[in-house]
Amino acid sequence: MATTAVQDTVRRPLPPRVSPAELQFHLRADPGSVRLLDVRTAGEYLTCRIPSALNVPLDQLPRYRDEVSGCPDPVVLVCQLGSRAEQAQRLLTEAGHPQAHVLDGGMVAWQQAAGEVEHGEPRWALERQVRLVAGSIVLAGVLGSVRIPRLKWMSGAIGAGLTFAALSNTCMMGTMLSKLPYNRGSRRDVELAVSALAA
Repeated sequence: MATTAVQDTVRRPLPPRVSPAELQFHLRADPGSVRLLDVRTAGEYLTCRIPSALNVPLDQLPRYRDEVSGCPDPVVLVCQLGSRAEQAQRLLTEAGHPQAHVLDGGMVAWQQAAGEVEHGEPRWALERQVRLVAGSIVLAGVLGSVRIPRLKWMSGAIGAGLTFAALSNTCMMGTMLSKLPYNRGSRRDVELAVSALAA
């Protein structure tokens, strides 16, 4: 009786946003019922990941979206906080994947909910890199404006960029930083992840 109730719960369609507790339940009850696709940079993925997750960074997903959309199983998209996963969800939905879901709160919420993780070499998350670069530019602009008053506009430009990033749920600085060698993995790794998803 209890087994039937668990099977019925696993068969129920997932909501567009999946809580860490709900994902943990599905992975325990039927590990093959969902696929996990981590859309963070390769550097973030190598630092800390959900054990069964495959990695296709968001900036490379458009190249492979048709193959990923061909995955017959529900796909739960994972990033650090949820915003990149939402962008990936829109991309896959537009490509025709009917079952693209977002892990609500991303890896941060997953770890707070005591979700299982694998750790690798420590690297800074992309959001942390963005904070460092943006903060450094703002600080340099403010300090430099003591001698060169026009430098205050550099700080203003970064503030405007961060405001736009929040309103549009995109981040141009994050996109640029994700292309640095520090954050990138090999194309072969992405191709292997895409092949595993389609299998």
